[in-house]
Amino acid sequence: MNKAIVLATAALTLAACAPAGSQQPVANGKKEISFLVFETPNLTPEYWDAAIKRVTDKHPDIAVKKLVAPSAGERNAYAKQLLASGQLPDVMQAIAPSGLAESGNLYAWSEEELKNYAYPRSNPLGGKIYQLPYNSQSTPLVYYNKKLFAEAGVDAPPRTYAELLDVSSKLKAKGVNPFVVGGGGKDAFAAGYIWIALVGADVYARQPDFLVKRRAGQVKFGDPAFVKATQKFADLVKKGYVDKAGLSRDYPSTEKAFLDGKGAMYPMGSWFAAAADAGADAGADAGKPPFEIGVFAWPTDDGEVVVPSYTGGGPIVNARSKNLEAARTFALEFNQDAANNDVLVKSDAAIIAINGYQPPRMGPVYNATLEVFKSGKAVNAFTVETGDDSLLPGVGDKVFALAQEIIAGKTDGAAAAKALDEEWVKAGGQ
Repeated sequence: MNKAIVLATAALTLAACAPAGSQQPVANGKKEISFLVFETPNLTPEYWDAAIKRVTDKHPDIAVKKLVAPSAGERNAYAKQLLASGQLPDVMQAIAPSGLAESGNLYAWSEEELKNYAYPRSNPLGGKIYQLPYNSQSTPLVYYNKKLFAEAGVDAPPRTYAELLDVSSKLKAKGVNPFVVGGGGKDAFAAGYIWIALVGADVYARQPDFLVKRRAGQVKFGDPAFVKATQKFADLVKKGYVDKAGLSRDYPSTEKAFLDGKGAMYPMGSWFAAAADAGADAGADAGKPPFEIGVFAWPTDDGEVVVPSYTGGGPIVNARSKNLEAARTFALEFNQDAANNDVLVKSDAAIIAINGYQPPRMGPVYNATLEVFKSGKAVNAFTVETGDDSLLPGVGDKVFALAQEIIAGKTDGAAAAKALDEEWVKAGGQ
């Protein structure tokens, strides 16, 4: 039995002590709700515990039972496991509603409840909003080691895809690994960021409704634009620009590899800015990288700045919770508490999409990330969509598995696209 299954089994056993949908007020009169979270190097157990306490301090009638997904990448599948076993938590943070909401399992937020959000209609499912849209993220941008760039004779980040290839060639000629990637163990999703970037730059920039059309059977992954974008990924691997050692790294190890200077470019979500600035603040004496980190959007063929991004990430609520009012209250307060958001910005480089919110003073990488985020054409981030334009259930996992195969050199653009179309049909699509 692998580690992920062991962890999932343990967590299911824990959840079974107080399954969602059957909680009753506890003996001291408090209403207990379960709250499913996930942990990353930025979102530690201490982060979640402190954030939960800020809300329960304001609402002492609510007691929270924290549940933890086996990993960040498995959190959506894990929520579905809990649903299948009749243990869907009362509140779930950053869980995609697709595959859960369709059967009436999730609470739909009202216009009044969404009035404080900058993008209140983000990611609708059937015209309804199930996930609070409080956090915007670029997925991914490209973070780079300015020292390694300079040593390779590169004095500025690439603006076009041709320039990106030239930069990669110069880095490799200097014995430097151009791209740091991950994808090992339970964190298969970490293999997918180059592919996500390419789909954003080459497909979504021209066809922003590509997945809506895919759901309608009007386009396929096997269409030329998607195959071309995917083949670029395979060609980067073939040229030796992508570090295949990443397939043995989990997500934290991948981040550490870049911070340890084991490669020049790191395609990653905007949340990485928190770790980058923490390293700069700590200094070399604390074992942090002795180099400056810059950031740019994945280059397009014509130089247009395209920024794959997503606004959502907030809680979803079990519509069948016995303590539904408490669950709704907790979810709204968790997202709108200013102190919680300040900590999230500092710990996870969040770009808070709540009207009137002012972030705390941040470091140079976060500020540069925010500048890039605002500078380009916003498109959806492939695999991250959670509304009517999301991937069908299970297809996202296939994307990440195929990304691992591409990095391993086992498949190419056409074959990967064909496999996705086959998986799409298996999932019930056209």
